[in-house]
Amino acid sequence: MESFNEAIELVALAIDAAGVAVIGIGMLVALFRYARAFAIAPGDAYRNFRQDLGKGILLGLEFLVAADIIRTVAIAPTLENAVTLGIIVLIRTFLSIALEVELEGRWPWHARSAR
Repeated sequence: MESFNEAIELVALAIDAAGVAVIGIGMLVALFRYARAFAIAPGDAYRNFRQDLGKGILLGLEFLVAADIIRTVAIAPTLENAVTLGIIVLIRTFLSIALEVELEGRWPWHARSAR
């Protein structure tokens, strides 16, 4: 049973690392695209930079939540850990919704307007 817990911890750690890497790579891609676009259209470059960066953060948060769920459910499914996971998921969900509103200019449950 100990080797199973170690294997699951390694999986969760790998997913954590992937989440951090996604955020870092997203930041680098956003900076690269910003620098390239700034020379062409400086007005739109900043808005696009924020959207690219926000998308990278959102995707990274999804990985981090997945790792927390795996770690809590598979390794230590205690009530205290479940409550801690619930709080972490609530905070990250709030951050995701706030970023989505910032990026899209609307609530996630509202339909896109036809333009």
